[in-house]
Amino acid sequence: MEGIRLLKIYEATDPAVEELLAAPPPDTSRVALVEEIIAAVRAQGDAALCAFTARFDRVELDPARLQVTAEEIRAAYDEVTREFLEALRLARERIYAFHARQVPQSWFEATGGIFLGQLVRPLARVGIYVPGGTAAYPSSVLMNALPARAAGVPEIVMCTPPRRDGTVPAPVLVAAAEAGVTEIYRVGGAQAVAALAYGTESVRRVDKIVGPGNIYVTLAKQRVYGQVAVDMPAGPSEVAVVADANANPAWIAADLLAQAEHDALARCVLFTPSPELARAVAGEVERQAAVLPRREYIEEALGCFGGIVVTRDLAEAVELANRFAPEHLELFVDDPLAWLGSIENAGAVFLGPYAPVPVGDYAAGPNHVLPTGGAARFASALGTEAFVKRINLTGMNAAGLAALADAVVTLAETEGLTAHAAAVRARMARREREGRCDRKSKP
Repeated sequence: MEGIRLLKIYEATDPAVEELLAAPPPDTSRVALVEEIIAAVRAQGDAALCAFTARFDRVELDPARLQVTAEEIRAAYDEVTREFLEALRLARERIYAFHARQVPQSWFEATGGIFLGQLVRPLARVGIYVPGGTAAYPSSVLMNALPARAAGVPEIVMCTPPRRDGTVPAPVLVAAAEAGVTEIYRVGGAQAVAALAYGTESVRRVDKIVGPGNIYVTLAKQRVYGQVAVDMPAGPSEVAVVADANANPAWIAADLLAQAEHDALARCVLFTPSPELARAVAGEVERQAAVLPRREYIEEALGCFGGIVVTRDLAEAVELANRFAPEHLELFVDDPLAWLGSIENAGAVFLGPYAPVPVGDYAAGPNHVLPTGGAARFASALGTEAFVKRINLTGMNAAGLAALADAVVTLAETEGLTAHAAAVRARMARREREGRCDRKSKP
């Protein structure tokens, strides 16, 4: 291992690489507090929401002010710049168009007296959580609300923490209006998740909750699952870069730093067969980080969870990236499409040097709500399929049932479910009686 103050360089055979690939264990230290919050919201409704908002956000609210008004939303348009609104609308159109292509469709088929199909219906009411308080994330509004809108969800409810003056940032309100959000509540944390899951006097319960948040939000979503549906747990941000010797070290360093500035738990790793590139990127990280305002977060993230791994070849670099199963994967190679077929595990893949992760975060079109912590091995990006339900359809006439009856009876009796078998036999007995009557009535 070669020591660099911000980023370490490892050989692929170094045992420390295994630690680099492994996601840190989930934080469960706040479970008791989250359960206390959920119980209070269930018992006390709006009063608990106001009490927790005062306790955690230092904002005094009464129940009448929980919901953002139409007047506040209209006023927000006067606070944003024309450039912001144009950028937001460009992102909105691209994100909506991408997700409109994903919408699952109903289908039906009929053959041999058997009718089968699947009916696709949007969820009636969904809740989206948007982080806030000291920051504003209009991109999170678009990425969570637009797939629901494309899926045909009629009611989209947003919860976001208020600022110290009790307001919601104008860019967030404008993004919500542009994305088709139908209700907005100035409440955050586990208490917002509980309100969406169970309902209060002001907040009607929803069918599903999506959106990233802090550890309290994540734990609350895990605990209300079953009462409502939830999306994947949101962990710290991740990026893996697979790069060949021709890659631009300054650009790679910038991309690693873009993720490291999210928070001190961000995981940022470069896999490359080029020792020269590894050293150049480490130096660039040092140089560029020196002038970034969030250097404190960057130092902790890269020091604890970052690294550069020098591999035998690109094939080994891709193999290690697949084991990492990152939220974001950049293929910083001469022919990224040639390697795309080798990618098994990633939330999103960015192809080539001109497709950095921030483009996907804001305006490319694909969703930026992605699996983290290795969950890309089995989970996918947030999409329209998360906002629909599929209802299976089966219909048969007598001939169709006759074609399957013997197999159904045999399987049911094998499992000891004789009433299941009897339900089929009763219909077949009637069909046989009617067939005998028909034969007797013939001259």
